[in-house]
Amino acid sequence: MNRMVGERISIITSKMQTTRHRIFGIVNSDDFQVVYSDTPGIIKPNYKLQERMMRFVSTALSDADVILYMTDVVETIDKNQEYINRIKASEAPVIVVINKLDLGSPEEINQQIEVWSEMVPNAEIIVVSALLGTGTEALFDKIINLLPEGPKWFPEDQLTDKSERFIVSEIIREKILLHYQKEIPYSAEVEIESFKESEPIINISAIIYVVRESQKGIIIGHKGSKLKRVGTESRLDAEAFFGKKVFLEMFVKVKKDWRNDDRLLTGFGYQ
Repeated sequence: MNRMVGERISIITSKMQTTRHRIFGIVNSDDFQVVYSDTPGIIKPNYKLQERMMRFVSTALSDADVILYMTDVVETIDKNQEYINRIKASEAPVIVVINKLDLGSPEEINQQIEVWSEMVPNAEIIVVSALLGTGTEALFDKIINLLPEGPKWFPEDQLTDKSERFIVSEIIREKILLHYQKEIPYSAEVEIESFKESEPIINISAIIYVVRESQKGIIIGHKGSKLKRVGTESRLDAEAFFGKKVFLEMFVKVKKDWRNDDRLLTGFGYQ
């Protein structure tokens, strides 16, 4: 989606479940508006958090004008058969987008195209490299051709439906995914406690929640070194996004079993 929008809206890491929310990326021109809906990857839920993540996927499937089913050249082809069946039954046009063209041989890519053509016969197959931008123009042209006519739903200067607070919380969560291992990234949630913008600077206060005291110590690190690294990298990314100076302070707190707490999940935006 970031490649198609031309801005870094969704966070990116190599870890599974990087995307937790449904995030819109909006592209405007004089005669069209494309609203991309980036959803979490498909998983079998172990927590209420993951159940709500899968709700985002189901909602996106039901209200899409065009469905892009993202896979890649190294992914197990039939691992999401339930959702593939739902896509095949959908009345919306379907495009199977095979990503990571740069990682596959011509033989592997041709094999993927053949298999997906048989699995989803009503779909168009387009191969891209989101990293390099290869094939994305053809994908964009196909999307424009398939979209129905209608009104523009968002102002022409809007890039996403998410708030500035959400953008900052995702930037911080990305750094946690990048710099911590095992269960830590999946036990962490970020809440922006305050976001105050003035002319020279944005002052932001954030809370990182984890589920156990031991995780709090890991997040902070020896003499606060790990938390400082996360804060510095997050601040720099936030400054690049907002185009102005940012002061970012962060705290770490324990919220036991927040991933199964309906009230907390709703407060964190998992509707």
